[in-house]
Amino acid sequence: MLGGEPTPLERRVVATQKTLDDWKDRPFDWATGSTCLRLAVEHLRRMGYRPPLSRAGTFKTALGAKGALARAGVGNLGEAVDLLGLEHIAPAMAIVGDLVELPGEAPFGALTVALGNGRVLGFHQDAPGCCVLQPQEFVTAWRVNPL
Repeated sequence: MLGGEPTPLERRVVATQKTLDDWKDRPFDWATGSTCLRLAVEHLRRMGYRPPLSRAGTFKTALGAKGALARAGVGNLGEAVDLLGLEHIAPAMAIVGDLVELPGEAPFGALTVALGNGRVLGFHQDAPGCCVLQPQEFVTAWRVNPL
């Protein structure tokens, strides 16, 4: 980018690095909104999107999260991401900045942010906070082109 406009890939890298810097080691906490949904929403905003699920209201418990999904007219987080109309891709095609859904607690699923090289940023039950993961199992992924 020597003095010109950043390329889409450079914009992806910058947005994803900010997401990583803000979220790495942050503990999962329903009460403070430190969830994989909030991780995905903040990342999507950095990429120029206005996620519709953010209009479903706030929640501080798993039960409240289920209600927010219902108000948005979806049954899980993957369906919520689909409201944006993002292109579905094979998880192996995910590049830095894309969203990747991993298996997670029903009915939610687990949203993560692709970091590249098969790694994602997300929550795992065996980690004290949001961390870099190398998943072995995937549900789906979405291409998140910067706007």
